[in-house]
Amino acid sequence: MPSFVSTPPAASSAEALTHFEQALRFETDCWDVHASMSSGAPDYVLLDVRSHELFSRGHVPGALSLPHGKITEGKLAHYPPDTLFVVYCAGPHCNGAHRGAARLARLGRPVKLMIGGITGWVDEGFVLQVDAAL
Repeated sequence: MPSFVSTPPAASSAEALTHFEQALRFETDCWDVHASMSSGAPDYVLLDVRSHELFSRGHVPGALSLPHGKITEGKLAHYPPDTLFVVYCAGPHCNGAHRGAARLARLGRPVKLMIGGITGWVDEGFVLQVDAAL
């Protein structure tokens, strides 16, 4: 009797290859972001799309705070049109990164989502930067 895992059956290898290669065009992970940020020369802008308050309590080092609801062309005007933005939020339980990615895409900006968000970052053992109290 087939299990819930094998029903429906897996896609063909060709279909799986297409699917997973496409997924990598839309997302990156915490390890890749960490390695790139650690190199000192990331080729993207990392956006924490949570509230400024949550950002100040702990964020990925090198990230900028821009809540997803505040992403506008005016706030991006000083970035060249081909700038890649990588967005993240609290984690898999939060859709803020998807909202931010959608806003950036609507503005014609290249965007990827850092899967896992803050939760993934911490789970991987990476340190958060905490801003000093204002």
